[in-house]
Amino acid sequence: MHPIYPVTPENAQGKLSTESVQIRSINSAGHGVGNLKDGRVVFIPRTVPGDTVSVTVTESKPRWCKGKLIEVVKSSSDRVDPVCPHYSSCNGCALQHMAYEAQLEWKINTVEECFKRIGGIDISVSGIQPSPEQYSYRSRLSFSLLRLRNSRVIAGFHTLGAPQRIENIDKTCALGETPLIDAWKSLRKGWGDSARLLPSGRKLKLTLRNVSQGVALVIHGGKRNGDPDELMRRVPEIVSVWNVDDRGNEILLGGEQLLYDQRLGEQVEVGPTSFLQANRSCEIYLNDWIVEQINPCEGMRVIDAYCGLGIYGRRIAKHGANVIGIERNLTDDFHQNSREPGNLECLAGTVEKLLPEVMPADALILNPPRVGLSRSVATIVNESGPWLVLYVSCDPATLARDIDRMKESYRVGKIRLFDLFPQTSHTETVAVMHRKA
Repeated sequence: MHPIYPVTPENAQGKLSTESVQIRSINSAGHGVGNLKDGRVVFIPRTVPGDTVSVTVTESKPRWCKGKLIEVVKSSSDRVDPVCPHYSSCNGCALQHMAYEAQLEWKINTVEECFKRIGGIDISVSGIQPSPEQYSYRSRLSFSLLRLRNSRVIAGFHTLGAPQRIENIDKTCALGETPLIDAWKSLRKGWGDSARLLPSGRKLKLTLRNVSQGVALVIHGGKRNGDPDELMRRVPEIVSVWNVDDRGNEILLGGEQLLYDQRLGEQVEVGPTSFLQANRSCEIYLNDWIVEQINPCEGMRVIDAYCGLGIYGRRIAKHGANVIGIERNLTDDFHQNSREPGNLECLAGTVEKLLPEVMPADALILNPPRVGLSRSVATIVNESGPWLVLYVSCDPATLARDIDRMKESYRVGKIRLFDLFPQTSHTETVAVMHRKA
């Protein structure tokens, strides 16, 4: 028997009722699913199929409940010891207690079920690419900081089961690359009483981004600038400090303005908030597979929609394709990075407006944000899309919804997953779609 939470006087006096539950599955959030004695479904974080656990109900509804794990009475064969000291109370990741092979199998099953339930598509995932690094893989981390009375500061991730609270992460995060963790430890020691060297304000969001020169600190929110020069003197790991205001403006507070990141064997210039995949090592497999689906690229016309810094488009262009990228938030970063090859052009604007203008094409890459495609983009693809569409998504639910919207003209050839987010409930999904004859 493995106690998860300490026995308190309240527990000992029997004021906290518990119930034994057998875990039979996991939901899309990574929470174990079982049934109470009265038949209601109960969702319990930090449990694994095959576990028998003691739980207490924290939220009760007529047909379902949320539960809190008190004790593992009998462990599943897929249960492992989490490596992070904060795991029992931090909501930063959800699956550290589950063997990695079981995580991968669960992600495959979750995506297949999602396609069947939302898109009405009964398809088998062709496989999943494991991450070469199961821990210490994230190239950026975002923390919430809260200033309290008496110069106290707490900073970390949201608390499991209490998202309004912040779990104080004072030492490490098991998912961050080593330079980020070293910088975080130094930052906490160096920001001064009440984090006075940071911008003022009760709440801040702090993002650490690992770049070629060191670590960039990006601060969302706050007033005034703090003292970035003194901060960087105390925290030498940090080479650049930025603030992002309420309008999304990026303001350099101190340090290096030009930031570079090493991706796919190349050095690319990035902005403080430029999107790049957080998992460098697994991103290589994802990018290679995308290129393989389009090969032979020579002479093809490819549209890279929601292209960001043009990571996919640049690679495909170097294989001989003529690539048109579309990016709403186009910055000088793209033009700096895409000087070569010359057969790559990026247009600034929305996919809704520009996609009809750049058609026709031989292939289309769709890599939208988590919310997926607008209905109008799905309609455009349905009516005039190319013979090959590659849809890259971090949310299988919106992917399944969008594929359902395009089913009039497209069939799904295959689905492949890339585990860019080990220890979490997320995965990257790529759907290869072919236009119907």
